Amino acid sequence: MLILASSSPYRRALLERLGLPFRVLVPDFEELRPGGGHTLEALVRANALGKARSLAPHHPHSLVIGSDQVAERDGRILTKPGSAERAVAQLLSLCDAEHRLWTALVLLRHDPPWERCRVIAGRLRIRPLTRREAEAYVAREQPLDCAGAYKSEGLGITLFDYLRSDDPTAIIGLPLVALSALLREAGCDPLDPGPDDAKPQRLDDRRMRNEEEAE
Repeated sequence: MLILASSSPYRRALLERLGLPFRVLVPDFEELRPGGGHTLEALVRANALGKARSLAPHHPHSLVIGSDQVAERDGRILTKPGSAERAVAQLLSLCDAEHRLWTALVLLRHDPPWERCRVIAGRLRIRPLTRREAEAYVAREQPLDCAGAYKSEGLGITLFDYLRSDDPTAIIGLPLVALSALLREAGCDPLDPGPDDAKPQRLDDRRMRNEEEAE
């Protein structure tokens, strides 16, 4: 069984694309914040590891997926805007300048011990936008919970001059190219899942509780 250690709906949707059964659990881990001498690459790596490791001992034979992402421009962390006004301001501040995304991926198993980690860097540049364009985009796609104030998998793609990454899905939040390679290394090939995994599904906490209560 695969376990996704994340509360992010974007990572859930991405993982579903692989067609493997998985369970979603919220990790019991307090994320590290920027500062304290950590590089951003080290920060996302530590957070992804912490999320996965917080669940692995409770599900020792499962493969646990952890991920974390930080966006920055010139060393300044981009936070989730939370409101339409701040989203428009964030988009306009990113116009005509490159910013970066650091996305960490961890796949591990507690027993027998096995652990791999990858960090993917992305370079993105938003084209010059008018305030009217930024306001129209924010009104239509409501990217209020997205650092950078865009959803590149949707209408947000129209905002960019370029998006450069070895793993395009890393920009959305879960690097599927890297994850597929690690799953194959762990003996869980999405193209050859075996008879037990033939039917794709997703199990979250609520569904699991309902099934247990029914029994």
